[in-house]
Amino acid sequence: MKKSSYIPLMVMALTLTSCSTVKTSDYEGTALTTYTWRVQYIDEPSPQFTTFASTSLLNRNGLKPEGAVTGPDDRGLWWPALPPRPTVDEVERRKQPQQEVSKPELLKSVEYKVTYSVGGQRQTLPTNYDVYREIVKAYPSRIPLQFTLGVNDNTVEKAEQAD
Repeated sequence: MKKSSYIPLMVMALTLTSCSTVKTSDYEGTALTTYTWRVQYIDEPSPQFTTFASTSLLNRNGLKPEGAVTGPDDRGLWWPALPPRPTVDEVERRKQPQQEVSKPELLKSVEYKVTYSVGGQRQTLPTNYDVYREIVKAYPSRIPLQFTLGVNDNTVEKAEQAD
């Protein structure tokens, strides 16, 4: 293949991976913090996890949400009350013969999203911790932000102060 044949392929690759940007001062960052109890039921050939009780709390722009029990943690997040731990009876009720059962484990998870408006259009997209923190820092002053969107504009990958 000649060098000139690579140019259209490189242009197409760059086009497919390029990212859009959006500038706005109308935004909100959320972090859904969740505690979940789960138990692993070990059975050959495929172990399975069973989820028991779960509690969640929606953080908005770093402000303390109503119902927060702990926080802010070392990432600036507030957490809900712990869900009730599954009892031995509850765990055993779901057990099949010849299955081994793990101890209940408490999982912590966080789901980040950003909602913004541009030109009368409101959009909510998944994001990451770094974007959420930039929003938290900018939110009190409503500093305009520029969001870098991911592939197919389905995520917000980066946030920085707009020029």
